[in-house]
Amino acid sequence: MFVLAFSLIPLFSDAYAHSMFNSAEESLGGYRVQVATLPEFPQIGEKSQILFRVGDSDLKEVDHFTMGIRFFYNDKQVDAIEPQLHQGGHYQLDYVWKNSGNHVVRIDLYDMGGKPGILTYTFNMGTQSPFGYIFIIAITIGAGALGIVVTYIYLPKILRFKIKS
Repeated sequence: MFVLAFSLIPLFSDAYAHSMFNSAEESLGGYRVQVATLPEFPQIGEKSQILFRVGDSDLKEVDHFTMGIRFFYNDKQVDAIEPQLHQGGHYQLDYVWKNSGNHVVRIDLYDMGGKPGILTYTFNMGTQSPFGYIFIIAITIGAGALGIVVTYIYLPKILRFKIKS
């Protein structure tokens, strides 16, 4: 009965894949745009990918879309990708980040659903900086310290239990 109860839990809850650090989504004008970077923390001067997904308000991918992209750093536009027609709901862009820190990426969708006009979605995207390494190292050290403390507390109790048995 216990196993049956736990096997039914997925029927009553939603499961989501890992959301990457440099990922976001925004809904506007009946459409939803999702973005993410690979790797999660792009390195300065190295090629990374920006992944785009365009869907409608019912979370279904669109058949095609025309999209332009503008990159801003310190409130100044540093790069732009001319509007292009893309088939399907996905698009991947190889991109080399030139500056460390936070970038504002504006995605412009043109003439969606046959209606003239531009829908602009705004996203913050970060690149790897020395603080990114410090963040990762701090989490690793914290997890290691927790493991050592838990082992120090529970390992003697486990060993004593096995010796008594």
